[in-house]
Amino acid sequence: MLWIKIFHLFFVISWFAGIFYLPRLFVNHAVNKDTAHHELLSGMEHRLIKMMNFTLIFVLITGTLFLYKMSNGFSGFYFKQGWLHAKLTLVALLIAYHFWCIKIHNNFKTNNEIHSHVWFRWFNEMPVFALLGILYLVIFKPF
Repeated sequence: MLWIKIFHLFFVISWFAGIFYLPRLFVNHAVNKDTAHHELLSGMEHRLIKMMNFTLIFVLITGTLFLYKMSNGFSGFYFKQGWLHAKLTLVALLIAYHFWCIKIHNNFKTNNEIHSHVWFRWFNEMPVFALLGILYLVIFKPF
């Protein structure tokens, strides 16, 4: 079970590297509107999204396996703990954020993105709060 946990943490860290970096690329994309920067940033975003998609798949696989092992086959007691529901809700919100980032990338590719670099600076901070919440819930299991 420790190997599953190690791989889960590895893929979560890798996924979060992309979750934190992609919106920073969006900040640069919103500031630099010329064609050369647009092509460069679009390419960087595309490659990063491919890596993020790959790591997200393995976050979900290893997370499901880890949850299965921890709960002895998805037993009822483990799923009655409120902290787990809160954590899974935050994970679902992060997955929605992931796909929102893909939508923003597609908007930039077609020159349809309307948000400013200031908006993207705030947008970049959203996953930080989810990560802090998840860490708090997993470590303290408050309810």
